[in-house]
Amino acid sequence: MKDQILKELNRLEKERDITILLAVESGSRAWGFESTNSDWDVRFIYLEKPEQYLKIDDFKDNMEEMRPLDIDLAGWELRKTLKLFRKSNPPLLEWLQSPLVYLEKYSTADELRALSKTYFNLKSCSYHYLSMAKNNFEHYLRSDVVRLKKYFYVLRPVLACRWIESKKTMAPMEFNKLIETQIDDPKLRIEIEQLQEIKMSGKELDKGPRIDRIHDFIESEIERFSELIKTYDTNHELKTERLDEVFRSALKEVYQIKY
Repeated sequence: MKDQILKELNRLEKERDITILLAVESGSRAWGFESTNSDWDVRFIYLEKPEQYLKIDDFKDNMEEMRPLDIDLAGWELRKTLKLFRKSNPPLLEWLQSPLVYLEKYSTADELRALSKTYFNLKSCSYHYLSMAKNNFEHYLRSDVVRLKKYFYVLRPVLACRWIESKKTMAPMEFNKLIETQIDDPKLRIEIEQLQEIKMSGKELDKGPRIDRIHDFIESEIERFSELIKTYDTNHELKTERLDEVFRSALKEVYQIKY
């Protein structure tokens, strides 16, 4: 499947006249709880041709395509990427540490990885994950009969909040790393792992009775983080000049531009 994804990325570069700097898996396949019919959520960072940056009008800074074989392509142009990086955008920080890298060219991604700790905003990332957990919990897990696979889409952000709380760094994408380090209750871990095995076996995780132990853990953690995150430090300096250097460095490296 990787070969097919690389063909799609190569096609995109030629058709759109762009250079893809990084392309990774960002969905359940990277998280580690994909099912047999999961999409391939390919996310990428790209650089336009130099002349595009010399126009007085703004241009579209993102692209999306759904391709055959459930390949979901979505990318951000580098300037947009750097503006989001400056704000400690959690999806972008996840892309940079995805365990499934399809393509990586030049040094831009490594430069951003090296800067991630400096630009990481504990409070905004925690709010991102808490909001994700709350929304999925309210929509899918409030009744006595629930959509069982949605437990993963609440557990992962909750455990990401716990990781950030304990380690003060961006949480890893891999669900198993979060379980191993953020779940102390062995009975709770067993119930989560059993659910994970069913999902990854290809069996359909449809509706079923609410799992009380998992439900109670999620509910208590959402309540706890709703108050705890308010106490986090809000100071976060936006260091633009260093990211300007990353942008210019990419233009120089890819297109040999002198400035």
